Amino acid sequence: MKLALQLGYWGAGPIDDAPSLIAAAEESGFDAVFTAESWGSDAYTPLAWWGASTSRIRLGTAVAQLSARPPTSLAMHALTLDHLSGGRHIIGLGVSGPQVVEGWYGQPFGKPLARTREYVQIVRDVLARADRVRSAGPHYPLPYPADAPGATGLGKSLKPITHPLRADIPIWLGAEGPKNVAQTAEIADGWLAIFYSLSLADQYESWLAEGFARPGARRTRDDFEVAATVQVEITDDVAAAVDAYRPATALYVGGMGAKEKNFHAELYRRMGYGDVVDEIGALFLAGRKEEALAAVPDEMVRETMIVGTADEVREQIKQWESAGVSMLMVTTRDSGTIRELATLV
Repeated sequence: MKLALQLGYWGAGPIDDAPSLIAAAEESGFDAVFTAESWGSDAYTPLAWWGASTSRIRLGTAVAQLSARPPTSLAMHALTLDHLSGGRHIIGLGVSGPQVVEGWYGQPFGKPLARTREYVQIVRDVLARADRVRSAGPHYPLPYPADAPGATGLGKSLKPITHPLRADIPIWLGAEGPKNVAQTAEIADGWLAIFYSLSLADQYESWLAEGFARPGARRTRDDFEVAATVQVEITDDVAAAVDAYRPATALYVGGMGAKEKNFHAELYRRMGYGDVVDEIGALFLAGRKEEALAAVPDEMVRETMIVGTADEVREQIKQWESAGVSMLMVTTRDSGTIRELATLV
């Protein structure tokens, strides 16, 4: 089992004491540190800024949103950071959701699977630098079609001026549903599981197996990373830890997506919490957030947590590893927990 520090995205301001957290993670032997983005801070700037003070730990985005930048731009970010870090970058990508894509980026959300496949291929073509980059589209045509609205017809195929340090920078994809996870196993080097649950481990493995079985699949299960974001609390007071994380569960289930399409909510339905998900969503839509929090049962919060005494946490980590998780992306904001956790793996 590998450990990673998941810093995520910022709230109203920068993450408190992030450099100390990253230093503790590197000193303790953590494999990677990850940043993310929603509709505030971006994923790459903090990663580059904080990563400049590191020497060994890998630097990943979990996730950079596809709609935030064209695939060639993402590839430029990636090859630049990979050079600056001496080959320590992990590209983590995700489609986000329709509210963000259409409301924040002003782009259509449709065809997320096809968009992801095309995006990843273009990024790989840029990094390979074997030829000028071309794409037939339809989502990211390169060059831009001469007969398209606003086109000058002067676009030309290019390849990066800068020679990438690595042509095979690993690409990990955030995915939640069966089709997305299967495609991730087919075209990517790792899966970023935002809400991993032991109760669904067999389902996850069947989705992954479908992707690995496809012709031309990039990896096998043996050399594919499964990185699960998890809240880890080493404590004797499990109830307090669950209460502290309850708002996050409620927010993602009830407030991070539209009523008609919320991928996080669908995942919790698969865990068996359909009625609870409906109640939480209805309360959020009605503006009754405190009641929505109260509607989240303890066991629902604990689905995606590792919590208990040091011995109990050690045993739970073994269970996650046996289920197929190769990396725990911990969201703790305490250097002491980071150091203690490293002794339990």
